[in-house]
This record gives sequence, C-alpha cells and structure tokens, in this order.
Amino acid sequence: MSEHQTVNVYLVAAGDFHDIDHARLELLKLMAEDERIRVRVASDYHDLEAIGESDVLVTYTCNLIPTEAEQEALRDFIASGKRWFALHGTNSILQFLESGKVDAPEMAPVLMETLGTQFIAHPPIQPFQVRVADPEHELVKGVDEFETDDELYLCRIHGDLHVLLDTRFQGEATGFVEDQWHDDKPHPVYYINKVGAGEVLYLNLGHCRGHYDMQPMVEYYPNVELGSWDKPEFYELLRRGIRYCARKALEASA
Repeated sequence: MSEHQTVNVYLVAAGDFHDIDHARLELLKLMAEDERIRVRVASDYHDLEAIGESDVLVTYTCNLIPTEAEQEALRDFIASGKRWFALHGTNSILQFLESGKVDAPEMAPVLMETLGTQFIAHPPIQPFQVRVADPEHELVKGVDEFETDDELYLCRIHGDLHVLLDTRFQGEATGFVEDQWHDDKPHPVYYINKVGAGEVLYLNLGHCRGHYDMQPMVEYYPNVELGSWDKPEFYELLRRGIRYCARKALEASA
C-alpha cells in the first residue's frame, strides 16, 4: 500500500422530510478532516459504475428507494468486501395514507436485508437514553450512555446484527400504522450487519428538519429540529465510523 493511498467515498444524501443540506454539509466537513478521503456526491443510487469503483458508501437519505437492480448491486458491493456507513433514514420507505397514518411498506426486501433493518415507526420526538451495548468495540469504546432528542427508530430486524448502541421503548408510535410497541425489548441504534466479506454500519440517529423541509405538505414548518446533530457524542460516533471505514478500505488495498 502506498503511503499516499486515497480512500474513495461515494456519498448519497437525498430524500424527503429532512434537512438533507445540513446533513450533507456536516458529513462532508467530517470527511474533509482526513485528507486521504476523496468524495463523490450524489442524490440517488443510479451510477452503479461509480459506486462500484468506490471504497466506501455513505448515505443519509429518507424515502429514497433504489431499483431492484440497484439493490442487488449495493448488496454485491458490500458482499465483495466494502463498507457502507448508513445513517438515519436510509432504511425508510414512507407512505402517507388517506387515514392520515404513515405506513412503512416492505417493498424493497433486498435493500432491507442488506441494511439489516427496515424502519417501521417512531414515537413522537422526545428525549431518550442511548445505551452502549458493546463497550469494548472500537466504534463505541469510551462513549458513555447519553441522552438525545431524536427520532427513536422502531424497526423490523433482518439477520444477526452486532449491536453497538441500543435503547428501550414501550408505548405508542402515534401516527404510524404499526403504532403499538409494548414488548420492552432493546431497539438497535447503532449496529454492524455483515454481508459476505463486507459490513454495513448503521447509525439511525441524526434526524434534522428545517422550516421548508415538509413542503408541499406543510408550507412552513415552525420548529427547526436538530436531533442528535447538537450532541458531541453523535459527532464522535460519526468520526469513528468514517475513520473505521477508511481504515478498512486501506487495509483491503494493502
């Protein structure tokens, strides 16, 4: 491996109901902290050739559904030994029903099996505790339990996840089709899903919404929501995830 080896990252930042611009900018700033990382930015998964040429995939999306061919290519990309750092709503498919409720149709099975979870619902945004489930893993070692004011993701689990952070919830996910959650089991917040020779790192914190991100349904959203983006713990987790993926890419090319 050359001492000047670079890491090619493909960043997909796009979707609905979130301040994608904020997330994209913050992620680019974090990746710029390592001068070896070179980033290509996109708003979809269409350029499979460019994704395939990359070392790492990073995504911050909501309601962005790859085609079946794209889902299979993403799975194969990870299975070949690559890393995917997936954030917040990457595993979300949202459908607003005439009843006023939000459904999460399971219409992209290859994507969700690759990611390891599918978003189903979340309770109203409110503070909750994030617990360290594997305190010895390098991605979370030394990170203390913390409180955040974010969307607490309630998901359908696919596969055998290595959970790094989790939380607990019992109650109602108001406004969603699957709105009753009373089993008190831990819900993964950050985990690794192994796919072939590669890994998906999934951190589902990071909700953010500005005044204009609910258009056309809501012309002006009154409250700016930053979720975990104002938490130092969240930025530490992002930095570690980026460094981990970059190091794994460099080791693979050695």
